[in-house]
Amino acid sequence: MAEPTPDLPPVAAQLTRLIEVSVKLNSTLNVDELVQYIIRTAAEILDCASVSILLYDEKQDRLVFAAATGSDPKRLREVPVPLDASLAGIVFQQNKTMILADVKSDPRHFPLVSQHIRFPVENLLGVPMRIKERPTGVLEAVNKRGRPFDQGDADILAVIASQAAVAIHNASLVKALQDAYNELHAADQLKTNFLALASHELRTPLGIIIGYATFLQEEAQGEMSAHARQVLNAAMQMRSLVDAMTNLNMLRSNELVLHALIFSVQQALKSACAEIQPLAQAKSQQLELQLPDEPLQVSGDPQKLTAAFCNLLDNAVRFTPQGGRIVLGARREQDQILCWVEDNGIGLAAGELTRVFQEFYQVAPHTTRKQGGLGIGLAIARGLIEAHGGRIWAESRGLEMGATFKVSLPAASG
Repeated sequence: MAEPTPDLPPVAAQLTRLIEVSVKLNSTLNVDELVQYIIRTAAEILDCASVSILLYDEKQDRLVFAAATGSDPKRLREVPVPLDASLAGIVFQQNKTMILADVKSDPRHFPLVSQHIRFPVENLLGVPMRIKERPTGVLEAVNKRGRPFDQGDADILAVIASQAAVAIHNASLVKALQDAYNELHAADQLKTNFLALASHELRTPLGIIIGYATFLQEEAQGEMSAHARQVLNAAMQMRSLVDAMTNLNMLRSNELVLHALIFSVQQALKSACAEIQPLAQAKSQQLELQLPDEPLQVSGDPQKLTAAFCNLLDNAVRFTPQGGRIVLGARREQDQILCWVEDNGIGLAAGELTRVFQEFYQVAPHTTRKQGGLGIGLAIARGLIEAHGGRIWAESRGLEMGATFKVSLPAASG
């Protein structure tokens, strides 16, 4: 067996480096770090002056430099590499390896890159970067030291290129997912900030309107009193929306504080029923309580649980037609207290049973729906129930067949 020439590292050393490259490429998800590692390591293994990565840009149908050893990436990106008039373009289009001992004499050479970065190219090795035989870019090595590139160099660079293509593709997917997540997070934060600002800024003028409307209703008579009552009702509805936005913002920012007591769940249900009763009466709806005489004890914040059931009842009133029937009930089931709000309203399709608890979700488009609200009441109810260690879900036999929202809370011990 012939001894390796002094110009080439031992085969075992090359294999060891290729294994190291494989491990590194499969453990790095940062695109910039990846491309720099690839070109630096490939240049060391092949003992050449420079290695560059060119990736295919589908939108502009050309190759663009992702990185090159010893060059400014920003300057390289300024140079478009056409597919039809460059050596890299030929490697990409033909999906084949290219070895050139004298680049300057080849008419296919695209000299603009060398001129732009002032780097003369003497010899070149180019291999396609593939994913499942589909080329995604080109890995180029130039200016081999001591001798021209040969097939052994091409085989080594091809191994690096195949691994690099997959690694860069995976890292790009992770980056795209991270960017999408960051955009969603920014949008989510914007909504949170809006909720906090809107609820804060609206509270003071609403307080003034409610105060004056209450005074006018008490002092005025006849038609003026009726007008004042309409203003007061509208202001009270707006304050309910502000309270809902405040509760949702506290849930989103994990600032909800529970003042836990042991009390009967009937207390919260009756309070919620009394608060929603005027809305039900305005639509001539029958609001019925089905509660046992035995106290159903739970541990939690009575005010927050009342707010949760107010949201459930408000939802039922909105989606139940004039003259409809709404039932609010509770019973013990072993170590749980089961509560429910049942209506004979528009019902829910099977695909809506979980989606209705999403923030700002509306079953009907806002341009056509007849019911008001922001689409946050059920999200708030879910957050408040879950904060008490309970769970909430919706049941419905289908559209126009009513819906039942059920809540299961841990029974208080002792």
